[in-house]
Amino acid sequence: MDEFLDIVWLKIVAVSQAVVNVMDVIVSPLHVLGPGMVIFMLVLLTVVFTKFFKRSYTTKRYEALKKEFNHWAEIRKQAMEIENREKGKRLAKNIDQAKLNKVYYDYFFEGLLKNVLTTILPILLMAAYINEAYNPGRLSGLFGRSYVFKIPGFGGQPTPVGALVWFVLSLILVHTLWAVIKKMFKKKNNSGVDGNSNIEKFGP
Repeated sequence: MDEFLDIVWLKIVAVSQAVVNVMDVIVSPLHVLGPGMVIFMLVLLTVVFTKFFKRSYTTKRYEALKKEFNHWAEIRKQAMEIENREKGKRLAKNIDQAKLNKVYYDYFFEGLLKNVLTTILPILLMAAYINEAYNPGRLSGLFGRSYVFKIPGFGGQPTPVGALVWFVLSLILVHTLWAVIKKMFKKKNNSGVDGNSNIEKFGP
């Protein structure tokens, strides 16, 4: 058994190294931009990939659980809306105990697994690549310094920022910019809809 696991581990290491080598070849033309910009671009591509992957990838079980959850949630809502409030609460409690709670937890964990596969795993894999490809030794060999850049620190001494730290900061920055741009587009589209509605009020 130990021998089998050793073989599997060696194959994993070999495949990982091959992937790293391919990534190095793809990314190497961008090194003229400097390590900071290269890492930022890799983070941007990773975020874009996870957004589209999350939107396009699903499973039959996830869709079935989503449909079932929405079905029982609607029934519970209708039960709470009947005139007899006490009877409605009892019906809602029975629905929770009989179906909704179990469906909710199944739906929640299936969604969690989906998020791990489509979002968390790609980010962790890219973080692992950047940590390996731009460690202090490789940064020194590629760019002549063991850090990405320096920022002003306490006592006038600049603080060096490593590749993994810059990866995390870039990830936060990209997600923030994504949310701001999405909000701006949403606001612009809503303004357009409102404008059309106002024009229609003055129509024949």
